[in-house]
Amino acid sequence: MTIAVHLVDDEAPVRDALEFLFVSHGFAVRSYPDGPTFLAALDGPTPVRGCILLDVRMEPLSGLQVHDALVARGVPVPVIFLSGHGDIPMAVEALKKGAFDFVEKPFGDTALVERVRDALVAEAAQQQRLAEGDARGAKLAGLTPREQDVMHRVAAGKLNKVIADEMHIAMRTVEVYRARVYAKLGVRSSAELATLLART
Repeated sequence: MTIAVHLVDDEAPVRDALEFLFVSHGFAVRSYPDGPTFLAALDGPTPVRGCILLDVRMEPLSGLQVHDALVARGVPVPVIFLSGHGDIPMAVEALKKGAFDFVEKPFGDTALVERVRDALVAEAAQQQRLAEGDARGAKLAGLTPREQDVMHRVAAGKLNKVIADEMHIAMRTVEVYRARVYAKLGVRSSAELATLLART
């Protein structure tokens, strides 16, 4: 899966200049002449990774409309808007909807490259969090209903005797369930267990 700068701009000279800029700094670049072409590419078999640069003023879909479509699809990739019009309300609206940044033309090459680097770092961190969440979900799904009952009580800090009384089982049985939960989730204490559950 290629991590790339996805550049969406309906002006070919601008696309060419930006593509040259990013390639010269070692980035992989994918260019799209308009919003519909880019959105169609999202339907491919490979998820989009990296960051997205969207020109605000485009036809037939504006950058904001493309961003709305990305939000609706739940695409977790940072979006940087490029605008030559200094439209502050537009910038505020975009940022409220989760855009990573809003860069006004003319922009300095160095500043833009740095913002793209920041966006790529943020995207990598987000992907890591998503992967960890998937792994935690898989581990939790591997617990039996009884183990889950014990897990929640252990995470709440309850003693084995209290759990045994609440569940009407022997304390030794609680100890067995607790050991299984710890082993399956890869934790060593009730504190670690509580921390793991807080992240899910």
